[in-house]
Amino acid sequence: MVVHLPILSLVTFLPFIGALFIFMIKGDEETVARNSRQLALWASFVTFVLSLMLIVRFDPSIAGFQFVETEQWISGLGIQYRMGVDGISVWFVLLSTFLTPLCILASWDSIRNHVKEYMIAFLVLETMMVGMFCALDFVIFYLFFEGVLIPMFLIIGVWGGPRRIYAAFKFFLYTLAGSVLMLIAVLTLYVVVGTTDIPTLMQAEINPTLQYWLWLAFFASFAVKVPMWPVHTWLPDAHVEAPTAGSVILAGVLLKMGAYGFLRFSLPMLPEASMFFQPLIFSLSVVAIIYTSLVALAQEDMKKLIAYSSVAHMGFVTIGIFTVSAQGVEGALFQMLSHGIISSALFLCVGVVYDRIHSRDISRYGGLVHRMPAYALVFMVFTLGALGLPGTSGFIGEFLSLLAAYQVNRLLAVLASTGVVLGAVYMLWLYRRVVLGVLDKEELKTILDLNRREVAIFTPLVVLVLWMGIYPEFFLGLMHASADNLVENFEIARALQMAAAAP
Repeated sequence: MVVHLPILSLVTFLPFIGALFIFMIKGDEETVARNSRQLALWASFVTFVLSLMLIVRFDPSIAGFQFVETEQWISGLGIQYRMGVDGISVWFVLLSTFLTPLCILASWDSIRNHVKEYMIAFLVLETMMVGMFCALDFVIFYLFFEGVLIPMFLIIGVWGGPRRIYAAFKFFLYTLAGSVLMLIAVLTLYVVVGTTDIPTLMQAEINPTLQYWLWLAFFASFAVKVPMWPVHTWLPDAHVEAPTAGSVILAGVLLKMGAYGFLRFSLPMLPEASMFFQPLIFSLSVVAIIYTSLVALAQEDMKKLIAYSSVAHMGFVTIGIFTVSAQGVEGALFQMLSHGIISSALFLCVGVVYDRIHSRDISRYGGLVHRMPAYALVFMVFTLGALGLPGTSGFIGEFLSLLAAYQVNRLLAVLASTGVVLGAVYMLWLYRRVVLGVLDKEELKTILDLNRREVAIFTPLVVLVLWMGIYPEFFLGLMHASADNLVENFEIARALQMAAAAP
């Protein structure tokens, strides 16, 4: 019975069904808020448990898509509702379903206004995220890809900080502007190839000159989502103004959308253009790693520091992807997964003290270890993971990406590795000023340590950071076949195009 379930559709739309049930909740404000929280938590938790079936039943020896579901959607245009996952996308489905219930728990006490609408927005956001990673038709992908913007815009704009309207519109306009160009590229591909089926497009031969223009159109959208320097300026504002759970999803999942687009579309569909623009990607990535690391050192707001660190860490991802080697691709995928967990955990750590003191200024803290030893411990684990300490998840992805970069260009690897040093500086600086030192501020002398709900949130995150660092093969094992297949098909496509262009 389980074998024949449309598991991807269930995982995708179960949160949306939960949102519909929350929409129908009636009663006084307190009753509605309580029932909305509980229903959202149950809907997201059941979705996560169901998504674990993907890992249980996933065959790591198959490079292609699995759990494929196909139904006619707009038959006259050949557009299908088609879903499937491979070793590149399956972990991001799990990441989305894993972080959502943690976000619901993190918002349990901090969100007190319009709780019903807030929970609906998060469940709709989960449906859009999961659907985007599962979509195998370009039109369906684009609908989910853009659909993510609406609930996140509301989460920032309604429940964010004092400058939430500015941050929400900046986030929306930056991401929408690039997506318009991607839509033009999708329409062009449909006209040229005659289909929007993603696996078919991955095998299509596209004129090299056209590839360059299509690649730039996709780049305009994906670079903003990563975000790459210099189109990263929306990210610090969005993070600072977003509620804690909004920052978690923004850093944990939404930043992965651009890198996923490079892997799913730019490399397999536009190989010649990807190789042509490889130096551009490497240059922008190195600048992002060094520049945003230095900017992070100058921050006095904890959220801004972590936001700029995210731009630096995603620089390693784009470098790994465009080395176009199995090692680099797997390093990028692992780094994306690791960053999704560590950055989410760091924003949750900021949320813990913000809920108590209502300030993110680093200068307002110091000596928390004397009052919050459990908090100091979990914060230390995530700090060490963020700076890439061996034995944590942060080390594996950066190491594989740098190793692949060294084989392509030694100078590139040397310049990128400075980000590891700078990362250690700003993360240890943050930890030193917030957690260590003398407890001499009066408002901190009565601050309380982690409660049961917060322990329940941080425990699985700590376990994952250590598990991925100690036994990475469990996660890499599902990536091997798809990563090898991507690189192999890329080399074959380039060889065929070079042979066709030869006199």
